[in-house]
Amino acid sequence: MLLVKNAEVYAPEYLGKKDLLICGGKIECIQDFIGELPVECEILDAEGKILTPGFLDQHVHITGGGGEGSFHTRTPELQMSELVENGITTVVGLLGTDGITRSVDNLYAKTRALCEEGVSAYMLTGAYGYPSPTLTGEIDRDIVFVKEILGVKLAISDHRAPNVTEDQLIQIASKARVAGMLSGKPGIVVLHMGDDKAGLAPVFRALEESSVPIRIFRPTHVSRNEKLLEDGYKFIGQGGYIDLTCGMHTSPGECVLEAKKRGLPTEHITMSSDGHGSWSNYAEDGSLLEIGVSGVDALYKELKYMVQVLGINLEEALPYMTCQVAESLDLQGIKGIVAEGADADLLLFDQNLTLDTYVARGEIFMKHGEVLRKGTYEK
Repeated sequence: MLLVKNAEVYAPEYLGKKDLLICGGKIECIQDFIGELPVECEILDAEGKILTPGFLDQHVHITGGGGEGSFHTRTPELQMSELVENGITTVVGLLGTDGITRSVDNLYAKTRALCEEGVSAYMLTGAYGYPSPTLTGEIDRDIVFVKEILGVKLAISDHRAPNVTEDQLIQIASKARVAGMLSGKPGIVVLHMGDDKAGLAPVFRALEESSVPIRIFRPTHVSRNEKLLEDGYKFIGQGGYIDLTCGMHTSPGECVLEAKKRGLPTEHITMSSDGHGSWSNYAEDGSLLEIGVSGVDALYKELKYMVQVLGINLEEALPYMTCQVAESLDLQGIKGIVAEGADADLLLFDQNLTLDTYVARGEIFMKHGEVLRKGTYEK
């Protein structure tokens, strides 16, 4: 049991100063004051600290990404301490361009490893290519039978994409949709969006030609260029979800402010890091100019930028990486909130938003800035 005392709680809405009792990895009780307990309990004094839900990062290449500049450009595997140091208590792993030297099998093993090490980890089947690489041989069987798999990944409107037809896109979405219904999961199709001028046009056409719900399609990297971002604003105006990658062309926080300025709903906007994926720039003839690796610190940096530079209130900034992500993944009430019955995934910050303490499923991994628990083979 863990008792957190005197925390200034953002749930993400502001609740004021509260005490929290954590038992069995869940938040058991939230009160103005919790006194002495009849059983032994660890006490964490959070006086002067801000308490928030842990971040959900739904786009991380946990087994590494890259490889577009040959084998030596394959990016390294995620280490668990990176999640701890950057406040990510729930992560969704996926593959990228490389679905050949990287496999769904290996992705599943890494997902399970992170769960065993104490954080919450999920994954997507598939990669950029088509037919999608899977564990069981079929997208829908992966989603139905593998607990950790929430949906499928695919690339469109990109020079590395498999250029699926409209009918193929509809078939993939239909399979994911039904599999999600059968297994109680979101059954989503996460769409890597590239810089092609087509943008979201294939998705708009698929929606016109089918009855697949718009919530099944989840375009990501939507802020990478102005044309695609305009498509994204149109998409959320129609009730869809868009995911904004931190560190790309336009700050996700600035996109949120623009959406609000246009009178658009922002409840279906989420943010992610693309951590351990590669960023790359290409010449007009398609040759690679430069390549690098993205960090999982991007989400935490964006929160501070939104609050400290853009002047967005903390309770207004937090949902894009907490409760709204949880809702989009059908994890609402469990993840992304500070509430009785929710998982005890919590962060404590100093008043300047320096991360002080990290709690995942009720266990303290970092305290007063010192990482106490790392991955199995981390020193």
